[in-house]
Amino acid sequence: MIRLDRRARLGIGAAIILAMTPLAATPVLAQDSISTGTPSGHFSAEEVARFSKQIETNLAARGARVAIVFRAGRAREKLPKGIAYTHGAFWVYRDIQTDSGQTEPGYAVYNLYAGDGKALPSTASRLVQDFPYDFTSGSSVDDVAVIVPSPEVQRRLLAVIDSPTYAALHNPAYSLIANPLSPKYQNCNGFMLDVLAAAVWDITDRDQIRANLKANFKPTTVEAGPVTRLLAPLVTAELKTDDHSGRLRTATYESLADFMRANGMLQAAYSVIFQR
Repeated sequence: MIRLDRRARLGIGAAIILAMTPLAATPVLAQDSISTGTPSGHFSAEEVARFSKQIETNLAARGARVAIVFRAGRAREKLPKGIAYTHGAFWVYRDIQTDSGQTEPGYAVYNLYAGDGKALPSTASRLVQDFPYDFTSGSSVDDVAVIVPSPEVQRRLLAVIDSPTYAALHNPAYSLIANPLSPKYQNCNGFMLDVLAAAVWDITDRDQIRANLKANFKPTTVEAGPVTRLLAPLVTAELKTDDHSGRLRTATYESLADFMRANGMLQAAYSVIFQR
């Protein structure tokens, strides 16, 4: 059972109505898995709570037990061409214990976050479970993207998330534009891709996961000139390029949705716009 603090509970109420289906800044900064509790300032606290509830209600209406939600932690004009979102996480519907000791159904959010440079180096990452309020507060735009996997893939994802395999797939060596076809670094979307691969192919060996992805997954190309690429590691330590050969490529909402759609894993992929 997940325990919910008071702030996070602001964004949970709408999910209680869930009708369940049965289930056993430079241009190359493509990702920004900022640490939990770091609001972007784009929304007020009241707006964060409202938007969180809106997203939960939307997922509830679709009967999603497991969804993948993406936010943009940077203004769109600061993002590379073809990349609209910068951080993704699993949203899992389950029983949550409030600080008053009551149990309510709602969404818990499972993230990979980069270090803050203090308690944990920015070149390392950790797995963090928080809540929709925390996730939404990091958005710098008025929309999120959602992937709802097929019911069978949701069931498989939940089994992996609740197993030791989930943590075993985490590589703490972090890069903003980690190449998902290389084992050297990992970012939030690359981690989710590894979890998805483990779930749908029923494998836990990381080398086999990488081989399967090389054969089946097409990453998003990140537009970056040769000078920018050469100087990137000097500008920000968490932006590394030595895991790439040729063009820079990383996992994004767009490439994850395309991969799942092409392989029959997708129920829906769409955006949710904040209703101001």
